[in-house]
Amino acid sequence: MSSFTERQAHPGVAAPASPSKAHHIDMAGAIKLGLGTLFVIGATIYAGLHGGSFDTVLLAAAGFGAYMAMNIGANDVANNVGSAVGARVLSLGGALVVAAIFEAAGALIAGHEVIDTIRGGIINPALVPSSEVFIWLMMAALLAAAIWLNIASVVGAPISTTHSIVGGVLGAGIAASGFGAVEWHGLGAIVLSWIVSPVLGGLIAAAFLYIIKRSITYQKDRVQAACTHLPLLVAVMAWAFSTYLLLESLNRRWPISFPQAALIGLIIAVVVHYGVRRILSQGAQALDNSKQSINRLFALPLIASVALLSFAHGSNDVANALAPLAAILDLLAGGMEMAEDASIPQWVMVIGAAGIVLGLALYGSRVIRTIGTGITALDPMRAYCIAMAATLTVVLATQLGLPVSTTHVTVGAVFGVGLLREHLKCRYACLLDDIRACHSPADKSGLETFMARFNAATLKERGRMLARLRQEATHRPEVTCLTPQQIKQRRKMHKQELVQRSLMYRIVAAWLITLPASAGIAALLFFVLHGILMT
Repeated sequence: MSSFTERQAHPGVAAPASPSKAHHIDMAGAIKLGLGTLFVIGATIYAGLHGGSFDTVLLAAAGFGAYMAMNIGANDVANNVGSAVGARVLSLGGALVVAAIFEAAGALIAGHEVIDTIRGGIINPALVPSSEVFIWLMMAALLAAAIWLNIASVVGAPISTTHSIVGGVLGAGIAASGFGAVEWHGLGAIVLSWIVSPVLGGLIAAAFLYIIKRSITYQKDRVQAACTHLPLLVAVMAWAFSTYLLLESLNRRWPISFPQAALIGLIIAVVVHYGVRRILSQGAQALDNSKQSINRLFALPLIASVALLSFAHGSNDVANALAPLAAILDLLAGGMEMAEDASIPQWVMVIGAAGIVLGLALYGSRVIRTIGTGITALDPMRAYCIAMAATLTVVLATQLGLPVSTTHVTVGAVFGVGLLREHLKCRYACLLDDIRACHSPADKSGLETFMARFNAATLKERGRMLARLRQEATHRPEVTCLTPQQIKQRRKMHKQELVQRSLMYRIVAAWLITLPASAGIAALLFFVLHGILMT
């Protein structure tokens, strides 16, 4: 496959590289580093022009924010499009284009709510000794988060940028004002969201996949079932996302309540349902009744869900890069007095959006391949369930103002899909053992006939066939169906790992260490910055 696959199989062995290839890699790395450096420098100049001042603090904060935004693009954004690339619905270049457009749109249109959460929901600004101290606190948090992300990327550790910045704000805040300045209630809600989000993402993704299998792939006429049920799934996604978008964007210009937004979203969902059903009906005529054909029907909805997830991610995670910068701007613009409800300048959102896009383009390809192929095998159907679950979870979190980690949500969804596949395959293997046990070893033709009818039957028909087979077996002394205890033992025998457990454990370990590591770096940086610049 690729050198990445070889490194996964033999992590301790470095693959030899030819001199020309090594020179090419060095040149490519130097170009990427140069482009990233130019962006950070350009962001500081842009901040000075639009911020009305070339103040050193403003320029440094803008540079740190731009640097952090690039790391978000290189790490977190790749999670959103990795499933589509792994399912071979989008090429790597196409995924970069889709993500770049919708990440930037999400940051610019709906990226404000979560900024308020990080800016004042972790450390109480009123308990910080002075405005100057608060500025250096936020500067240290930004720089610490960016440094930790860089360290993790160098060693190949998949971490959460949300963990990094929250840990940075927490560590620098404790260093500046002690533990009493921590908003424990708000921090507890944020930490709880990190625990709930991967579980919720996994459950939603697994539920969608199970529904699709029962309503489409387990049916006799799969194409017709897809034409009936797939539009409903797409309509649900359209309803949730359009309602969210109405509340986030239009509500800033024209007040709109949640019931009103939900009603308008429902109307949009009905229109989407009708359009998708019509398109599927026209395209389904040329498809056969195979699973591969059904997967092709999921291609376009998958691209749409990836685009929506990128939008939702941009609206949520842009806060990671810009919240400390926004807090610093509040102080500088207000004469070192922080406003309770300050607006976020649009030029600040532009820096965050541009940094996310550039970071994705320069350094996102490896993480995209890891998410797409490293955890479990994906096809368009599974990838759609992952994107759908992640979209709904991130949209809900943004609406509630919770800075959830899209890494948690997306990886949780990938694991949920993979673990469900393990369960279903194990269950089916045990079912086949039971069917064989209920047939006489000499009755091979009868077994083949039964299996042909069984595989072509619906779920209800399969249940009736199994019940009838077991009942008939009780009157045949030469056969003995499996007991529940025997089936339980067979499950252990047929259990197969379709999810890379080592990667799962490594991701969990990275999640656990990120917050304390970034907090420790931020505390150290705060003491250094405060000692150098405040004396």
